[in-house]
Amino acid sequence: QVQLVESGGGLVQAGTSLRLSCAASGRTFGNYAMGWFRQAPGKEREFVAVIRWTGHTYYADSVKGRFTISRDNAKNTVYLQVNSLKPEDTAVYYCAAARNYYGSQISEYDYWGQGTQVTVSS
Repeated sequence: QVQLVESGGGLVQAGTSLRLSCAASGRTFGNYAMGWFRQAPGKEREFVAVIRWTGHTYYADSVKGRFTISRDNAKNTVYLQVNSLKPEDTAVYYCAAARNYYGSQISEYDYWGQGTQVTVSS
């Protein structure tokens, strides 16, 4: 069992940055691929980025070059550095853990956090 708690969201102006964190419980954090997803009002949840336990990463095209995912296995934490924020980045950001999967399919993730709100004003 893995429990995930996100933090770091907030209300920011366009062009600024945030670092989102996701703290995981459980001793097997290092065995999971960790992903970030987001859901804007009235839209479906969408994939943002994922990182394997090896550190290999994969990003959605919409965030490539602006967002960076990283993890600290010793701290059981995964991060999402979000730069050059745009109003269209406004969403609830969720982290998720996948035991035997590495990719963008929401249905393949085993555990989810409650989300952290990011609001970007223009």
